[in-house]
Amino acid sequence: MGAYILRRLLFMVPTLFGIMTINFLIIQAAPGGPVERTIAVIQGFGTDATERVSGSGMGENLDAVQNNELNSKYRGAQGLDPELIAELERMYGFDKPMHERYLQMIGQYLRFDFGESFYRDQRVVDLVKEKMPVSISLGLWTTLLVYLVSIPLGIAKAVRDGSRFDIWTSGLVIVGYAIPSFLFAILLIVVFAGGHYLDWFPLRGLTSSNWDQLSIFGKIVDYFWHLALPVTAMLIGGFAGLTLLTKNSFLDEINKLYVTTARAKGLSEKRVLYGHVFRNAMLIVIAGFPGAFVDIFFTGALLTEIIFSLDGLGLLGYEAAIGRDYPVMFATLYFFTLLGLLMQLIGDLTYTLVDRRIDFESREV
Repeated sequence: MGAYILRRLLFMVPTLFGIMTINFLIIQAAPGGPVERTIAVIQGFGTDATERVSGSGMGENLDAVQNNELNSKYRGAQGLDPELIAELERMYGFDKPMHERYLQMIGQYLRFDFGESFYRDQRVVDLVKEKMPVSISLGLWTTLLVYLVSIPLGIAKAVRDGSRFDIWTSGLVIVGYAIPSFLFAILLIVVFAGGHYLDWFPLRGLTSSNWDQLSIFGKIVDYFWHLALPVTAMLIGGFAGLTLLTKNSFLDEINKLYVTTARAKGLSEKRVLYGHVFRNAMLIVIAGFPGAFVDIFFTGALLTEIIFSLDGLGLLGYEAAIGRDYPVMFATLYFFTLLGLLMQLIGDLTYTLVDRRIDFESREV
């Protein structure tokens, strides 16, 4: 098993290298950049990430910048001192040729040096550490609750297939599958966070302003009090797929010949289910764990972080992409990719915990 783990870890290096290379080339070819963004701010046409989402001011600002575009390679640079443009290029490192910037980036990443943010005057590593607790809290608790709800519910639906319980719960699963989590988040805010009805839960942040003054028990209660609505919204939007996967996996195993043979030998239903069916049916569920975790941790948490004003990695990466903050954008991409690869490895290793017959050591790839 040790050789397999080492082989997988070594394969992560070219994967990360390839992803970073492709992303670097795409960004160099895409219009816009930190120099153009700074020029737009100087000209009075800058917008932030939330304004781009809402669309406020974008039409007028974009037309004004395009009208100012003449012979400069930067949009909106007409009327600015060329020395100022050259200084901006030196500030953001664009005075060097593309291949030199690329080699410099790869060398820094090999030393785990992600540089500093263009606009926040802070090291990227410090930014990631600062935002990580919010995203980890959302991803960890949501993933845990999704599995705690979906697996027992899927098993119960498979055992009682076609019963009234299966029909009624299928309605709930369909609703959870069809409606995205951010709509549930808005509904929970309206109902429980002072929208129109109740004001039971806070709407902003991960902790209260007086968190340092609370006792240990009070800090724990305050922490989960702030997480209640965002985690519930993501849970409702994320449990349906895993429930259906679990049910179909168990139904497929229950109808196989070895289950009929075990029953014919006099084994109880519980012994058949948990001694034989569970081990085989859970393999496909475990296979989906890395993808589910990464999806909840990043993709699902982005809109949730925006709606509930939670300053996490998802919001950080989004703002970096909109603002062309390349050091932050590359670092978050690097972190997301590395975590996804590690979760895939953990998912493979978990196979062996469920079924000892699986031996990855004998695989050549």
